[in-house]
Amino acid sequence: MTADSGERVERRPLEGVAPVAAVVLWLLAAGLLTRQAVAVLRLPPERRLTDLVAWLGERGALSGDGTLYADGRFTGTPLAGLLLRPLAGAGDDPGLGVVWTGLGLLLVAGLGMLVVRALPGPRSRRWALLPLPAVVALLMVSLPVRDAFSAGGTGLVPVLLALAGFLAAGRYARFAGVLLGLAAALEPPLLLFAVVLWWASARGAGPGRRTAALWAGGAFAVGTVLAWAVLPSDAWTYWVHHVAGVGLGAAPGDVANQSLHGLLLRLGFTGPLEPALWAVLAGVVAALGLRRAGHYARDGQWLLAAAVTGCTAVAVSPVAWPHLHLWVLLAAVGRVGRRKGDRYVWPVFVVLVLTMDGAALVPHIAWLAPFGENATLLAALLAACVLPFVSRRSEVWARPEPSGVFSRPNLMLELLLIRVGYFAYSYVRSLAAGGREAAEAHGAQILALERPLWLDVEHGLNQFVAASDGLTKAMNFYYGAFHFLVPIALLAVLYLRRPATYRWARTALSFATLLGLVGFWLYPLAPPRLMPGLGYVDTAHGPQDFDDPDFGVLTGISNQYAAMPSLHVGWSLWAAVVVVRVTPALWPRLLAVLYPVLTTVVVMGTANHYLLDAVGGAAVVAGGFGVAALWRHHTAGVPESGGPAEAHASGTAAAPPAARAPAERAEPLTDPGAAVR
Repeated sequence: MTADSGERVERRPLEGVAPVAAVVLWLLAAGLLTRQAVAVLRLPPERRLTDLVAWLGERGALSGDGTLYADGRFTGTPLAGLLLRPLAGAGDDPGLGVVWTGLGLLLVAGLGMLVVRALPGPRSRRWALLPLPAVVALLMVSLPVRDAFSAGGTGLVPVLLALAGFLAAGRYARFAGVLLGLAAALEPPLLLFAVVLWWASARGAGPGRRTAALWAGGAFAVGTVLAWAVLPSDAWTYWVHHVAGVGLGAAPGDVANQSLHGLLLRLGFTGPLEPALWAVLAGVVAALGLRRAGHYARDGQWLLAAAVTGCTAVAVSPVAWPHLHLWVLLAAVGRVGRRKGDRYVWPVFVVLVLTMDGAALVPHIAWLAPFGENATLLAALLAACVLPFVSRRSEVWARPEPSGVFSRPNLMLELLLIRVGYFAYSYVRSLAAGGREAAEAHGAQILALERPLWLDVEHGLNQFVAASDGLTKAMNFYYGAFHFLVPIALLAVLYLRRPATYRWARTALSFATLLGLVGFWLYPLAPPRLMPGLGYVDTAHGPQDFDDPDFGVLTGISNQYAAMPSLHVGWSLWAAVVVVRVTPALWPRLLAVLYPVLTTVVVMGTANHYLLDAVGGAAVVAGGFGVAALWRHHTAGVPESGGPAEAHASGTAAAPPAARAPAERAEPLTDPGAAVR
């Protein structure tokens, strides 16, 4: 519609975003690819491409005429050893390292292309360039890919072969079967993909997939028999003595082995009970996982079917080293939940699990540690056996129910983001940029600014507090307890009673904290209690030894020089603004106004901050609310699928799901092999 027609022109907030986003994502992907290659090649020789050197170096496992598994360093199948043996002795050559790293980058790019072409749903031309760099960037920051690059292993090859063969089975049955069979000969658990193809074919997915399954089995058999004929002793060692490689490389109970077998060993199961229990659990998981994979294959979600199959392989395999964990990352493509807001929980969880250390996912509590250590296995089991991924025939497949600004955000997603946010907060606080000299110099700058303005009240207040034992204890308790307790309690009340206000308040607090972290990084500042020779008293820790050369450096808790801005004051001011906004009652408002004032007195009385630190805390909170307002303004016009905003734009009421046009429902792919054409 035009303005001359007198009719309202519909505003599209995201118009023009796609080209800019595409450029940013391509630059990000290129930067990550380059950074990874440079990071690997700049490592010292003893730390660079460790698997490659251990296998193909002059004294590598594949050099000479000895057995492949004499020292347990080589973990591949006999066929992998047979294919790599012509390169024996070249592992120490820097040129081979460069070529090997370049091939790794090509494998990641190829894997990204396969994933993007198999993504479900129609995509406009404007957004066509967005998925590939986003997927490649995500792959590059994932732990399995980073591990593969640093170690120089070959684990990405069977993953790429299996995915290509599985997706192409409907169109190029024999070729796809050979790819699958070769992948299984290099990584035996991947033979489960042939089982899924056979199951899907038996239930109407097309006879070509049965052909692909047969060819996969034949190619696997040929490759295994060939290796057995050429390397009979090694084949016996791998398949019989080590039962498909168990015990090669790291110990099976190592946390890197994210399989049920590894979990049982870490839990302390030993003797005949452990393999018996593992066999039962693996059988149950395999039955459920392969059945579900076949179901999603029939539904046309071939990428999800591949991911579910791979997650099943991770769980039931005797050993599931990091390169197999890529299948868990691919499971993020599955859609879980009827509401739009719920759709983010699963992919966010998967991305966090596959890009962060397990310790970052759970609080530092002893009984929660196993959940962090086994987070990848937990995600694999959820994808293989538990989560009800939305069918393409469902009415909410393409148009999930709107969450709405007045509905509560998904609690699990909020908790995940809070935990990761706190980890990032603690991590940035632990970084000491500039060291003690710079921090003390900045402290002198702050005092020099305060003195002419008669704002240097910290010393007198600190001396007054230190002279009173009761006041000292009260302020120390206040400083340590209320900083986290008040924001958490307030957010919990808002989440339960005022969801719309919760979204606004949470966003403002997040941006304010982010701005505070920038301040910690750019301006390390020694608090008054760490300024030598000025007479400040550390009310919490007592006198400090300023002659100790290690004084003031990082502790196990936080960076001692993260003082500007004061987030104690900032968060208390945020709480005051929120309380004043949500309640008309006089006493709560009065207490809210007094809260940041009292906090400012406490942080100065305990010698943890200067008065200008409090001003900085107020500034970042003001900035947080400002950015939150801009965020709300620019996202307010983005309609939820089928939601009130969308209906208002058309001047009609939102139609219920049942009344939507049948054309909006996505039908199963009739040619999933098109994903690799």
